[in-house]
Amino acid sequence: MTVTRRSSRTSYGAWALLGAALLTWGGTAAPAQAAAPGWTITPSAGGAARPYIYAEGAPGTVLEDKVAVTNPTTRPLKITLRAADADNKKDGTLGLRTRAKDTGAWITFADTSVRVPARTRAEIPFTVSVPAGAVPGDHPGAVVASEGGRDAGVSVHLRVSGPTLSALTVERVRAADGAITYDVVNRGNTTLSPRLAVRADGLFGAVLDRAPRTLPLELLPGRRVTLTEPWKNAPALDDVDVKVTVTAGGGAGDSATTTARFVPWGALGGGLAVLAGGGLAAYGYARRRRPAPDTQGSTS
Repeated sequence: MTVTRRSSRTSYGAWALLGAALLTWGGTAAPAQAAAPGWTITPSAGGAARPYIYAEGAPGTVLEDKVAVTNPTTRPLKITLRAADADNKKDGTLGLRTRAKDTGAWITFADTSVRVPARTRAEIPFTVSVPAGAVPGDHPGAVVASEGGRDAGVSVHLRVSGPTLSALTVERVRAADGAITYDVVNRGNTTLSPRLAVRADGLFGAVLDRAPRTLPLELLPGRRVTLTEPWKNAPALDDVDVKVTVTAGGGAGDSATTTARFVPWGALGGGLAVLAGGGLAAYGYARRRRPAPDTQGSTS
């Protein structure tokens, strides 16, 4: 069994955003910087300050690191420590799993209950024991400290050495009620920063064409999220093909389409509405039967 000291790496692309998101997450782990002048938990610096804990090792490796709890108050504190897995909620925001089964289950503390005297900074060591059968890639987690009904956390960015794959799929595209809703699934083993492009073509040409932009989320490996793109100026009367394209680093990318029929039923009489809807359906069917030019273009 190999014992590896913590990595000195202090920046790792998308992981920096993930660390900031976990520290500002409004669930179990509260932001440490909002606690002043109360106690805080941070990665043990060991030199330069670190925004999160980064560790990398092969399956079977034992990794070592420390967190630091600072108590600036005039009374001693009893801090309880636990580890957790990071997770995406259904809407893409970051949270922590209630029950750890990945990185959170691999973390062991020297002591899960620590007494920190007044005006003292205590360093608490822990190990990450990467199982022999661990899947290569990113395994995000967190160290969470609790005291007096308050929690604070430090994110742990673990990468298991081995082949990595960046892959995603776009699924279940829907267009209705002033919005386009779609699912993005991370099919690889790396954390992704998705970029979104949307195009909608009606009977007489494009009615929506949004250039690629980076979405404000980090999609963790194996997670599915449901996202919504506002479309307040959707046509009142049209038959539309909607195409959603999502790309990410490492060559990941996918597109999916749906058809939406817009008919102002309230403004039309019953018979006229039926005729309008039928006409749109017939015209749209005929249009889709004809080969369409490629309108995707570059999404990089």
